[in-house]
Amino acid sequence: MYQQHLSRCQVEQEQQNQELTAAYQKAVGILGGGFNPVHHGHLIIADQVREQLGLDEFYLMPSYLSPHIDEKKVISAQHRLKMLECAIKDNPTLAIETCEITRQGKSFTYETIKQLVDENPDTRYYFVIGGDMVEYLPKWHRIDELVQLVQFVGVNRPGYAVESPYPLIWVDVPLLDISSSMIRQKIRQGCSVRYYTPDAVIDYIEKEGLYRHDD
Repeated sequence: MYQQHLSRCQVEQEQQNQELTAAYQKAVGILGGGFNPVHHGHLIIADQVREQLGLDEFYLMPSYLSPHIDEKKVISAQHRLKMLECAIKDNPTLAIETCEITRQGKSFTYETIKQLVDENPDTRYYFVIGGDMVEYLPKWHRIDELVQLVQFVGVNRPGYAVESPYPLIWVDVPLLDISSSMIRQKIRQGCSVRYYTPDAVIDYIEKEGLYRHDD
């Protein structure tokens, strides 16, 4: 009896797997942010999550205006988009999702994911957040509805909890002590930012004279 029961469970599980495969034909990762500017920390996270989870595609998604950031401290979306294009031009496994820039306004994750799911019902989305953001998930806009639409992926960071009341997949990636604000500060001070961000991004920043007088 036990063996027969086990066999039925296996059949039911296989049926469930087939249903899930049919429902989500493609697995897509998303890393959102201001990318002001994009740096190697962003790119490593994107590449490692894509590879470790075996995702079909991975998108870097620049916000038009984050609900958590003062509009005055973010340069134009078009500059940030151009820098992302420079950063990934030699990596065919990464792409850019521009829906938040196209929609404009403040970029609430729920609205973005709802739009993407409605437009791509055959896709399962994996939304990447840093460990520092995990504890804030209960405060996210319409979080209880959001977790029904997307799978959150947490990236570990020292000093932050790895537990959440919401379902998370944790991925370990190399930790780089680099931030966009650090890069902006160095540029204002006239310091080199080589190896902080791809050379093509540095060339664009210098060409456009970005961040020289940033707040």
